[in-house]
Amino acid sequence: MRRILRSTARALLPRAVFERLRRVWHQQRFGPASIDFGDLRRTTPIARAFGYPRGEPIDRYFIHKFLARNSGAIRGRVLEVGNRDYTVRFGGDEVTHSVILHAGSGDPETTLVGNLETGEGVPEGVFDCFILTQTIHLIYRFEDALRNASRALKPGGVLLATFPSISQLSIYDVERGWGDYWRFTTLAVKRVLAGIFEEENVRIEAHGNVLTAASFLYGLSSGELSERELEEVDPEFVMLITARAQKRNA
Repeated sequence: MRRILRSTARALLPRAVFERLRRVWHQQRFGPASIDFGDLRRTTPIARAFGYPRGEPIDRYFIHKFLARNSGAIRGRVLEVGNRDYTVRFGGDEVTHSVILHAGSGDPETTLVGNLETGEGVPEGVFDCFILTQTIHLIYRFEDALRNASRALKPGGVLLATFPSISQLSIYDVERGWGDYWRFTTLAVKRVLAGIFEEENVRIEAHGNVLTAASFLYGLSSGELSERELEEVDPEFVMLITARAQKRNA
């Protein structure tokens, strides 16, 4: 019976219509057509270390654009975790004093030893801007860390923070005892920051889609995707969240 129907349809229908109908019949009988995974049919990434061996990591593409858009806030006394790379790159001559925060004193570039989770060693009401990229997920009591980040800012000071949503685990941080605890959603970031900075002073942006997320997990670089592919946002497959939060003026 199926053969008779197929033969009749082929004889009576235009070729393009018949081919579409034939694909539907095939899927109903055998399931969707098989996918050619090519180089992606593997259980290990193409590159580790978030794609650094291949170029600019995909998450850094979004982070750099976020900081460039908010470069006007990177001025005066600026606090950054780990190094001053972004302070110099995006703040330039507008920065009068650059401070590098680190949990330990072993790094020679560190100018402030402090614990963002407990607030120990972190001064209050000192900074005009706090650049806090890809750090909060490494802190178990992340809400306390964000409150201490706010406390470190002057009235009117700005926190520029980023949060991973889809990302590999940072074994580097785990092996050094700092940990890697969390992945975030836009709703979670908005809610926690609104409770600290007040909702009207918080601006959240989501970045990524299924292609950027999969590419990032495989360790591809941003240069291996087109700008259109990078810039399209799918709220179901967000890979990175950026947040600008301004402390209320006294």
